[in-house]
Amino acid sequence: MEKKITKAKVKPLKRELKRLRQELVAAGAGAPGARAASVSPLAPAGGFPVLPVIAGAEFAAAEAGVRYKGRLDVMLARLAPGTTVAGVFTRSATRSAPVLDCEAKIGATPGPRQGAAILVNSGNSNAFTGARGVEAVQAIAAGVAQAAGVPEGRVFTSSTGVIGEPLPHERITAVLEDLAARLSPEGLGQAARAIMTTDTFPKGAIATVEIDGQEVRIAGIAKGSGMIAPDMATMLVYIFTDAKIAQAPLQRMLARLTDETFNCITVDGDTSTSDTLLLAATGKSRAPEITDLRSAPARAFQEALRGVMLDLAQQVVRDGEGATKFVEITVTGAANTADARKVAMAIANSPLVKTAIAGEDPNWGRIVMAVGKSGAKADRDLLAIRFGDILVAEKGLVAEGYAEEAGAAYMRHAELAIGVDLGLGSGAATVWTCDLTHRYIDINADYRS
Repeated sequence: MEKKITKAKVKPLKRELKRLRQELVAAGAGAPGARAASVSPLAPAGGFPVLPVIAGAEFAAAEAGVRYKGRLDVMLARLAPGTTVAGVFTRSATRSAPVLDCEAKIGATPGPRQGAAILVNSGNSNAFTGARGVEAVQAIAAGVAQAAGVPEGRVFTSSTGVIGEPLPHERITAVLEDLAARLSPEGLGQAARAIMTTDTFPKGAIATVEIDGQEVRIAGIAKGSGMIAPDMATMLVYIFTDAKIAQAPLQRMLARLTDETFNCITVDGDTSTSDTLLLAATGKSRAPEITDLRSAPARAFQEALRGVMLDLAQQVVRDGEGATKFVEITVTGAANTADARKVAMAIANSPLVKTAIAGEDPNWGRIVMAVGKSGAKADRDLLAIRFGDILVAEKGLVAEGYAEEAGAAYMRHAELAIGVDLGLGSGAATVWTCDLTHRYIDINADYRS
């Protein structure tokens, strides 16, 4: 006997299918428009962390169909009155309309009753879209202001995805009322999934620090996989804390820590038009206000914040498009810090170095090449190169006792450390990168298909 399926039974099934589809999107598999077939082999072993509630911050995510149907692609964050917001942005000469709008708004002093909001969409970067791009930002900001009950001047928007196509902002404004109605302190995890493009896993990091016996919480999310060579910040990153701190010191702290974290990673040497890093401090912790950046509480908070930022930055590298190797490059003995950074980035961005790593080829000659082209002061006969603890070359020659077999065995590791000592001074720098595989070509050759 054939059984009838009633509407009452169909609705729960549809909800379950939707939930499963969202989980597949979060994992980067099976989603319409998803470019990654599986989660990166370098993804953190523990998976996505359990994010703590940040008092004064609420989040929601929705499917707006900005570019693809059936995937989370818009997230909204609403922040309590008195929240301070700091930010750093791409210095690209072709930066997007949302970036320009955020730059104009950052630093404005909020009134005591003014909240703030952050709206992010994936699928379309709203970059190189002329006056239409500006109009889209204005329409979204006005819609968010009305739906979330915050001033339009305190709405920060970000967009990520394809460049040069008009943003269908009406699809976003159509879901704003629904987003505002579903705002929840527990919604940050869904927000992390909504901002993904070619990412194969959502990225999150957390930290807590005690100040005068009171807990301060920090939680951050990020997206990024390709077009990664930060020139101020990186990709899209949003960090929230309940710390109490004014905008000016928060901005100084963020700028300094960005140079130590996000500005020390690279995937492919390309800087995005949309790079945005926003840090919001709601001030809802019971801990006293951080006023003196030289104080012990400020240093403790800064170290915890640095840990979150570095964790997120390294997760971006681990999710580099097509990556199979996570690589730390440390340069010491440079004439100065700037030279050390030049050399480290020259090695990290070299296609020849990166493809050798992908092929597990201990071709240290390519590292010599990268040092030489960097523009930093270098002396062939003082240079030393190491793969992990293995001394490969020194004093202008292959190191005595070095065996190619040992280098080849080391290169088979998933996580690698390359050390270069220039023998000239005390300058040092560390950067993080990944290998360059054919999968990177596959992803980017049909990115707009």
